[in-house]
This record gives sequence, C-alpha cells and structure tokens, in this order.
Amino acid sequence: MRVISWNIQWGRGADGVVNLSRIIDIIGALGPADVICLQEVATGFDGLPGGTGEDGLSVLSTAFDEYVAIHGPAVDMPRGDGRRRTFGNLLLSRLPVAAVYRHLLPSPPERGVMSMSRGCIEAVVMSAQGVPVRVLTTHLEYYAPGQRLAQARWLHARQAVVARLAGFPPLEREKAGPFARPEMPVAAVLCGDFNCEPDTLDWQAIVDVRDSESPWCDAWRLRHGDTPHPPSVGLHGADWPDRPYCCDYMFVSRPLAAAVSDVFYDAVTDASDHQPVVIDLDLSLLV
Repeated sequence: MRVISWNIQWGRGADGVVNLSRIIDIIGALGPADVICLQEVATGFDGLPGGTGEDGLSVLSTAFDEYVAIHGPAVDMPRGDGRRRTFGNLLLSRLPVAAVYRHLLPSPPERGVMSMSRGCIEAVVMSAQGVPVRVLTTHLEYYAPGQRLAQARWLHARQAVVARLAGFPPLEREKAGPFARPEMPVAAVLCGDFNCEPDTLDWQAIVDVRDSESPWCDAWRLRHGDTPHPPSVGLHGADWPDRPYCCDYMFVSRPLAAAVSDVFYDAVTDASDHQPVVIDLDLSLLV
C-alpha cells in the first residue's frame, strides 16, 4: 500500500503562482497511490496569496474521480454569496473506505498569538491484502506553540484509546444502528504537516520516546535509522522559511512497523512550499 502526504499550500508553488494542475501531475508521477493525504486544500478563499478563490476540493476530487474523497475542513465560514469558504485536509482513497472520523484538534487559547482551527481526518481503508488500516492526516498549528503541543499529545492519546478499545468486546446495542461500533484496527498511518522538527518537544509528544510501548513510531527512522530526515520545506526559494528543515512526517503504529518497506521525500518538485512524503507498506507481512 502506498500513501502520499503533501501540504499543497492551496496549489501555490515556489514561484508564487497557484496551479493545481501541477499538484495533480506530481501526485500522478509519485503514484500509483492507494491513499492521498493533502493539507491546506482551500475552496473560495479569495485573499490567499496567488489565488483567486479556486475551488480546490472540486478540482482535486474531479482529477482523482476514481478515489473516494473525504473532505475535512478545519475552517468553514460563509463567503458572502451564499457559498462557503473552507480550508483544511482532504483524504483520497482508491481502496474501499469503512468508518470515517473528522476531528477538530484541541486549541487552548494563547493571548496575543495568532492561530487557526486545526483538524484531523481518520479513515479505515481495506487494503488489497484484506488488511484494514486506519489512515490519519492532519496539519498542526504553526504560530501557537501551546496549541501545537496539545494537538501532538491528542494524536498520541487517540492511538492509545483505539488500542485499548480493541480489547473491549462490543455490547449488544453496539452491533446495529448508530451505536454500532465500526472496525477500528490498531494498524494505522499518521501523516501530514506537523510544524515541528525531529526530536523537538512536539515530535516527542507524538512518539513519546520515554515509552518503549509508545503507540506511534517515526517511519523514516524505522527504515533509515539515524540518517537525518530530509528537508520538507525551504528547498526552492519560497517566501518561507529562512532555512530548509523537516516538519512533514509519516508515523506508523507499532503493528505496522515491520511492514514499512520504504519512506521517501520528493525533493525535486517546487509546486508547493512543502515536499511530498511517500510511504510504502508491505501488508502481506501482516496476513
């Protein structure tokens, strides 16, 4: 199973031009992908640099019409013409999709600090090998460090909750109707733009290096050991940041650790201010 994660900056390249066709072409070249996880998908936001209010959701969903499109905007507000403006995450899956959750992440207020509502899409997909896998994609807060840390801790706790839930037999009333408990496999991929560098407090809050049984592992380190993460921002002269570094990751739950066959970053494209991240999983090892 191949999963691609990419903060597309609403389609704005390092040249300052919004061009969603470039995004679509790059994703196609990195494929074939089973699941595509995109951050900063914008619809109807006229004021974004380089843009004219493009309907990113419609353009991307149409381009990948053989995929199930799961939209998870963290920002949703009126546009003024009867339509909505949205900004957030998009998960595209060409695998069958079971349960889907759209989470708003915690955002404890910080006086005098700008911040944005942040979300996480969580979807259960059924692989070709018949192995169900949860895929989560998110984009953590950039400006407010307290919010980012709270969100990182939430992602750690979410996986721990699912692991505990797996040990609970369903109650009779949880077998049908809206109370029915969907299949929630512990095997999971967590990807996105986490707005923190490796080994920082926020990164550690997800992986929790103090806990040998931490529910998340950094997939890059599973595959590449002590080799530093490649930069995922700052490579192509965009208007930020002032230096290249990594803040985009693939994490996997412990049951998937042995299935990680490759993790790589596309350092060539300048179609966004971020670089795509790709993970390949050999799920036959779990059958």
